Amino acid sequence: MGTALAEALRLPVVSKLTDVPKRILIGRALRSDRLGETLLPKRIALPVFASDPLSSVAYAPGEVLLVLSVAGLSAYHFSPWIAAAVVVLMFTVVASYRQNVHAYPSGGGDYEVANTNLGPRAGLTVASALLVDYVLTVAVSISSGVENLGSAVPFVIEHKVLCAVGMIVLLTLMNLRGVRESGKLFAIPTYVFVFGVFSLILWGAFRGLVLGESMAAPTADFEIKPEQQGLAGFALFFLLLRAFSSGCAALTGVEAISNGVPAFRKPKSRNAATTLFMMGLLAVTMFCGIIGLAMATDVKMAEKPAIDLLRDGTPVGAGYVQDPVISQVAAAVFGDGTFMFVLLAAATALVLFLAANTAYNGFPLLGSILAQDRYLPRQLHTRGDRLAFSNGIVVLAGAAAVLVYAYDADSTRLIQLYIVGVFVSFTLSQTGMVRHWNRHLAVEKDPAERRRMIRSRAINTFGAFFTGLVLVVVLVTKFTHGAWVALLGMVIFYGTMTAIRRHYDRVSDEIAAPEGPSEDSVRPSRVHSIVLVSKVHKPTLRALAYAKLMRSHTLEALSIGVDPAETKALREEWERRGIEVPLKILDSPFREVTRPVIDYVKRLRRESPRDVVSVIIPEYVVGHWYEHLLHNQSALRLKGRLLFTPGIMVTSVPYQLRSSEAAKLRARKRQEWNAPGSVRRGPVDERTKEPTGKE
Repeated sequence: MGTALAEALRLPVVSKLTDVPKRILIGRALRSDRLGETLLPKRIALPVFASDPLSSVAYAPGEVLLVLSVAGLSAYHFSPWIAAAVVVLMFTVVASYRQNVHAYPSGGGDYEVANTNLGPRAGLTVASALLVDYVLTVAVSISSGVENLGSAVPFVIEHKVLCAVGMIVLLTLMNLRGVRESGKLFAIPTYVFVFGVFSLILWGAFRGLVLGESMAAPTADFEIKPEQQGLAGFALFFLLLRAFSSGCAALTGVEAISNGVPAFRKPKSRNAATTLFMMGLLAVTMFCGIIGLAMATDVKMAEKPAIDLLRDGTPVGAGYVQDPVISQVAAAVFGDGTFMFVLLAAATALVLFLAANTAYNGFPLLGSILAQDRYLPRQLHTRGDRLAFSNGIVVLAGAAAVLVYAYDADSTRLIQLYIVGVFVSFTLSQTGMVRHWNRHLAVEKDPAERRRMIRSRAINTFGAFFTGLVLVVVLVTKFTHGAWVALLGMVIFYGTMTAIRRHYDRVSDEIAAPEGPSEDSVRPSRVHSIVLVSKVHKPTLRALAYAKLMRSHTLEALSIGVDPAETKALREEWERRGIEVPLKILDSPFREVTRPVIDYVKRLRRESPRDVVSVIIPEYVVGHWYEHLLHNQSALRLKGRLLFTPGIMVTSVPYQLRSSEAAKLRARKRQEWNAPGSVRRGPVDERTKEPTGKE
């Protein structure tokens, strides 16, 4: 016991010691009223939300050529047509999402559109798809960045997994510092990358078209050994569809802007729509430019380079490292080892790492909305010290690190899992937007407004048809190559979120405060104190009734104001019910719950040192281990702190949920249930429930 007490007394010191490195890594905590200062202008929002589609030009062209290489070099002449199809699809998606950000600027994005117009199941399907895709975005971007960097630094390619996980940790710390600060860090390398790619395209076009110079990639003299000779008919058509689906990786991350509208400065919708257009224009220009230069410089790529790439008729062997398309094109245009080549190589590797930032902004925000809708644990809804959704950021990092480790940081394997989720969300979102416009057109009378709505509906209808068609193509061509893993992940997310929502709904119904008198509001006995409340429900009523019976000199209810909307709702419900106990609300600008309570009771003690303060805490009692993860542990933290405050008495008023009773019954069936004091009483007669007197 002495050891346990010593460890407990050491907790405040340990807390302070652990707080120091936290502040060094992520900075000082920010007040809630400074949330507006973290909003992004367009010049910062572009690299924050669009780094994923912009950086995809570093690997999407290569994926197209890799797939075409199956049929040999003769299939390469189809690549411009595949690029054209990707461009049409990109502009279709951008135009469709411009309608989304104007119609739904709250930040729910595809989830909100599908949930509102197609129902909760469609909304949950979209949410599952996006969560999987965000995790894959981090894994693919980081792995691709490691491979690009590894072409120049051998140590990186030799320790791919370690370097990839290290980059995930670094990116996580950057995002924990807050959206605005991370955006400033990402802006420079993203813009350097865009500058480098446009310089590459313009200089390559000038050398080839104006000067008439010939440019040759390092693999220009190689030959490709086709895996399947002489493809024609349906087999060739299927191969082209597969190449197109790989090129569609350039569209990943487009939806993140519609999810991140609340992070923009006002006017939010207009700024988000402008950023979408800028992103689409830049992405398709760079994508087409790289494809064109790859054809002009005779870049050769193969899915199995060791055996399918031939130098002078001989396979290059396992020691050959296949550089990405953008690196080969840069070597041909700028010259290997030149300043611009090194600048573009460094910017490409860096922007691929930072491309994961699209997911770091999308995943936590979507997780917060899902938690608010009770589909994910409530801890994901709250902002951290730096006003970022810290819990969501950490969950995303952990899932991506596991995926990188499982797939050995191989971007070619990971990309097969990619884009399935994003096209599920594209299709359902655009279908939902069509219903949205149909609903509004049914009641709108103004001719000008109706024309605008009809035009928007036409854009979304074409978007829904095109993205739905691409989704079918992606599923057919990528299913056996790994897309089934992404679908399995979506099913797991869907089932988990459904179960969480069912649990929260069951608990909400069980603890809902009745309108009239109930057994939970009957006064059982007397005691005083401060009753901590968050909402008016059965556990609160039971705690208030218990406190009233304590016959204290003073009695008040205490709540911590973290969310203004919830605080207002609590005050209105308190007044509507006419609860006689005065309600005191402490403002918490840093969203802390424990510290304001501690400071308040300490102040009461200082004002009346001879008085005793009793803090009454309503608590849930649950019966399953996983239910503990779904409920906030603030009561446990409060009790831990209050126990070390002199003159403070802590009382827990438990409210047993049905699951706790079921757990007790299960334990009794296993003859493992012991009521408090049963060891001292000895064995109990099961028929009379009385002690037998036997040892």
